[in-house]
Amino acid sequence: MTPPTATHRASAPEVLARCRDLVRPALAQAVGRLHPWHAEMAAFSLGWGAADGSPAPGSQGKGIRQALTLLSAEASGAPAQDAVVGAVAVELIHVFSLLHDDIMDGDETRRQRATVWKAYGTGPAILAGDALFALAVQTLADSPGRYSATAVRHLAGTLSDLVRGQADDLLFESRPWNGPEAVQPHEYRWMAEHKTGALLGCAAGLGAVLAGAPAPTVDALTQAGRHLGVAFQAVDDLLGIWGDPEVTGKPVHSDLRRLKKTYPVLSALATDGPAAQRLATLLGTGNPLDGTDAQRAAELVEEAGGRSTTLAEAHQQLDSARRSLESVPLAPPALGEILALLPFLVDRTR
Repeated sequence: MTPPTATHRASAPEVLARCRDLVRPALAQAVGRLHPWHAEMAAFSLGWGAADGSPAPGSQGKGIRQALTLLSAEASGAPAQDAVVGAVAVELIHVFSLLHDDIMDGDETRRQRATVWKAYGTGPAILAGDALFALAVQTLADSPGRYSATAVRHLAGTLSDLVRGQADDLLFESRPWNGPEAVQPHEYRWMAEHKTGALLGCAAGLGAVLAGAPAPTVDALTQAGRHLGVAFQAVDDLLGIWGDPEVTGKPVHSDLRRLKKTYPVLSALATDGPAAQRLATLLGTGNPLDGTDAQRAAELVEEAGGRSTTLAEAHQQLDSARRSLESVPLAPPALGEILALLPFLVDRTR
C-alpha cells in the first residue's frame, strides 16, 4: 500500500479502497480454507456472491477495521503488508459478530440484502459464525511473524470485551424505559465501547502489535479505536431512526419500530422533560410501533434533545480519538490517513 505523497493526501474513500484491495486476496484465501458451505455463507455476508454461491457482488462494506489495522502498522513504522494477517483476522471476527448479532436482533436485511440467517437459516448462520471465529484465531496463531503470540492475546482480550458488550445490549431489552431500573446513557456508552469499540480498538492496536511497536503506542492506538467505536455506534443509532431507507436498506424509524434502546432515545428520556415523559408513555406500551407512532416517537426524541446530544457525543469521541493519536509519535503520512477517516465516519449516511 503506497502512502500519500506530500502533495496529495488521500481521501477517506481512497484510503478504504486501497486497504480493501491489499487485504482482499489474503481474506479470500482464508475464507477458502473453510468448509465449502461456510465459505459460501461468508462470501455472501462479505458481499462477494449471492445466496446460491454465484459471483454476484453486492455492497462489500466500508472496510474500516481492516484499514485501521494496516494504517496503524504504517503509523508505527512498518509496511502495511506486515499487518495484513491482522486485518484478515479482524475482518473475520467482524463478520462472525454480524452473523450472530443479526440473529439476536432478528434483523432480516443488511446492506440492502437478506441477512445470512434469513437466506440460509438460523442454525447454518450460527455455525458459519463459529467457523469464522475459529478461523480468525487460527489465522493469527499460524502467522509466521515473531509477534503472532502477542497478537493472539490482543485478539482474545477483544473477544471477551465484545461478548460482554453484547450481553449488556441484550439485557437492556428487558429493562424499563423509565424509573430507577431504566438504562442510563452512561451505561449505553459503556456497552457501545465494548460491543463496537472493542473491535475497532483491536483493529488499530493489532496493527501496532504486528509492527513491533512499544506498549504506549499500542495502547494509544487501541484507545483511539475504542473512542472511534463509540462514535461509530452513535452515528449508527442516528441512522437507525433518521437514516434514508434507500441508503441504509432499513425501514424508516426502524429502531423505534422495534423499541430498540439506542443512544438518542435514552438521552432524550434522561432529560425528564415533557417531551421525554410523552416519549416514555408511547414506548412503555411494549408493543412495536406502527408508522404513525414511530414518526411521533422520532419527533419526541428530537424535541427532547436526543438527536443533538447523540451527534455531540459522536464528535466528543472523535476528539478523544484524536488526542489519543497525538499522545505518541506516529509516522505522519499514515497518521494523516487515519485522521482523514474520522470525520468521514461521523458524516456517513449508511
